[in-house]
Amino acid sequence: MIDAFLLAGRFRPRPAVLALALAALPCGAQPAAELETITVRAGGAGPLERATATGSRLDLSVRETPASVEVITRAQLESRGDSTLREAITRAAGITSLGHAGNSASLSARGFTDTTAVLRLYDGRRQYGGVGVSFPFDTWSIDRIEVLRGPASVVHGDGAIGGVVNVIPKKPTRAPVRSEIQASAGSAGRRALALGSGGAIDAQWSYRLDLNADRSQGWVERGELRNATATAALRWDATRDLQLQLALAQGRQAPARYFGVPLIDGVQPRALHRRNYNVEDSDIRLHDRWTQLSAQWAASSDVAVRSTLYHITSERHWRNAETYAFNAATRLIDRPDNTEIGHAQTQTGNTTDVAFTGKLFGRDHQLSLGFDVNRAALRYSHNDYSGSAAPVDPWYPDPGHYFSEQPFIPRDRNQARQYALFAEERIALTQRLSLVAAARFDHARLARHDLVAGTPVFDRRYAHSGWRLGTVYELHPDVALYAQASAAADPVSGLLMLSADNARFDVSRGRQLEVGIKQSFWQGRGDATLAAYAIRKNNLLTRDPGNPSLRRQVGRRSSRGVEATLALQAAAALRVEANVALLQARYDDFSEFAGGAAVSRNGNVPVDVPERVANVWVGWTPRPDWTLSGGLRHVGRRYADSANRLTLPAYTTADLALQWQAGAATKLTLRGFNVFDRPFFTTAYYTGTQWFAGEGRRWELALHHRF
Repeated sequence: MIDAFLLAGRFRPRPAVLALALAALPCGAQPAAELETITVRAGGAGPLERATATGSRLDLSVRETPASVEVITRAQLESRGDSTLREAITRAAGITSLGHAGNSASLSARGFTDTTAVLRLYDGRRQYGGVGVSFPFDTWSIDRIEVLRGPASVVHGDGAIGGVVNVIPKKPTRAPVRSEIQASAGSAGRRALALGSGGAIDAQWSYRLDLNADRSQGWVERGELRNATATAALRWDATRDLQLQLALAQGRQAPARYFGVPLIDGVQPRALHRRNYNVEDSDIRLHDRWTQLSAQWAASSDVAVRSTLYHITSERHWRNAETYAFNAATRLIDRPDNTEIGHAQTQTGNTTDVAFTGKLFGRDHQLSLGFDVNRAALRYSHNDYSGSAAPVDPWYPDPGHYFSEQPFIPRDRNQARQYALFAEERIALTQRLSLVAAARFDHARLARHDLVAGTPVFDRRYAHSGWRLGTVYELHPDVALYAQASAAADPVSGLLMLSADNARFDVSRGRQLEVGIKQSFWQGRGDATLAAYAIRKNNLLTRDPGNPSLRRQVGRRSSRGVEATLALQAAAALRVEANVALLQARYDDFSEFAGGAAVSRNGNVPVDVPERVANVWVGWTPRPDWTLSGGLRHVGRRYADSANRLTLPAYTTADLALQWQAGAATKLTLRGFNVFDRPFFTTAYYTGTQWFAGEGRRWELALHHRF
């Protein structure tokens, strides 16, 4: 039924008209809007009562939002022991990682993949242009992770047709000063040390400081990695109605210089999973800095203003032999692509909105109006992707050294100037029925300059609108039904990396219908959600059947599926958390160049899309000072090529943890990851024959103390 409605194209409200209608709604007097940092509501409220900053700009709870929203709390991060952001995010329903050394933030959700379709935010801010996000990478400084599934352009702009993941750091609070320290050590030479402190300094000032560093020999040959993060925030409660906060964050990474293993005679020998075919002098370095100045002002009893000014810089460097192909004639692995790439990316912007609460025709309502503006630039350096390293033996590789005849120099500079206007409204039509509507208009001017020739390459503008119309019906105080229709946009490629050929194409557009139910049960000891959706994305780039050397923007892909989550306090000492996502994703109109001609891939499953994903985590506390917990993570099979001839097998991994509360402020935890040492592959890299092996069994012992 949902698919039929999408195909019929019967819902097409004008975005501009909807935005004007929302802006025109009057507001009456009501108690002052609450501007404090989003936290779990008092009274022991469950997951559905948590307010989120990701699914809406109205600070609605999960139950009040007509969309599929999930919050991974700090308590869950600590109980599961997920130290990397990738591990933590993929515990959410239907989210899987495609991350690799070239782009660690690449995700898959609801049948759509990569950073141009699944957007990642840091504290509500995005790095514009879809180049890839390299910060943050660990969870020590993170308060929670909010996941909004489905098209989210109406809230956060283009590049979010599959969903949004918002990583929210720890922030200053008015609580007394508390500090913590954690030291851990584990297999593969892993060592980590983390410090954290925060609280109220006096009646007006409060702070938060977090430091973290770790290093490891990695799970593959020459897989050493090092990371360090520092975040700090200072909050000033200038008056009862005005708060200012300055936040600084910095991260440095040297990830494992590993780019996977090629198929050998069409198979992946397990004995090669830990081989590293990169060159000896390979290099990956990532350095990110985020600065944010935020203000929250209760202008009156029913008007609140929020504004954030931010500046982001990212410096990234890769120098590697990245491509490996098995040569059946020589029985060696060829390494044709010695690539050196540098990114110098900057972005400065501001996001401001005004929130109103009041009465409309005697009904409670909330309204948010705002704008988002930023200026971004990327200086792109590379060696023209030219250079080869000597072939190596698959079993006993001699890594050799990096070589390229082409110089590593700045070659292009892309600049983008973007602005957006948005509006969102919620009105309680009755005590049980509410309507939530939103609209957003985005405009960007993008220019590319050839730094070698000293000439402009292109200068063009993009403009698009997104909207969402949803309703929530409270069937019972503990049961809410919802439905929504939405439209969104994705760039055909990362805007700050667009080539001259791709710049002539417009953004891809998508629409979704979603229905669901959110329920608390068993006197609040359990919470469950169920969502069904259908998404269609148009204007994909596909080969011209009449001339395979040309591309046309007529392609289409779609997905439909169901997602379910469960959180259950089964007994005083036993808690279960589980989720499952089942979907069907297809190319509806898509062709590619193969064998000298354009070949249709219609009906095939898109690359890197698992159609079955599930997670479960169980915690058991047999005694007050002992907790045993464990979880399973299942990812279904995926295809490594659009022809669906190469299959990445499904896998299930198991994690375990034993925690001892040695004292009121001290705990000792032993953790095991992938404890049965199951081999698996996370993604294919560029070509369908080069696969990334997942991490094998790993153990870790951590000591945590609060003071």
